Formats: sequence, structure tokens, C-alpha cells
Amino acid sequence: MNFPELERITINPKVMGGKPCIRGIRITVGTVTGLLASGETIDKILELYPSLERADIYAALAYATWRAEEYDVPLQAS
Repeated sequence: MNFPELERITINPKVMGGKPCIRGIRITVGTVTGLLASGETIDKILELYPSLERADIYAALAYATWRAEEYDVPLQAS
């Protein structure tokens, strides 16, 4: 599957400790999704973070949704 919106999400150990960020800038997916979860509107987030684009917010939501659907399967040593 190809998810072009996820191309806006970057992970770099030298930026924000390797947390998923928006386009390599120091705004994390967690910051964006946390603001949305606390009731902030997309327009307000764009006002608070002028370097963000509307598509970045949708990318953060897509990334968070994708990660929420994943789960780790413990491996047993033989």
C-alpha cells in the first residue's frame, strides 16, 4: 500500500529525540494529535504553528491511526 500523506512524517534521531515529526520540523505528531484530542480546531492549530499546513495535520492523524492499528507480537526463543 502507498500512503503519500505519510511522506510528510519524518523520523530522525537528531530531531526531537527521534519522535515522529512533521516534515522534519520540530513539531511532533504527538503535539498535533494531542491538540486535536484536547479540542483545538485545525484552524487554531494552524494559527498556533504557522509553519504547519492543513495537509500536515491530516498526515499526523493518518500516521497516528496507522500506528494505533499495529501491535507487537512477542517472540519466544526456542
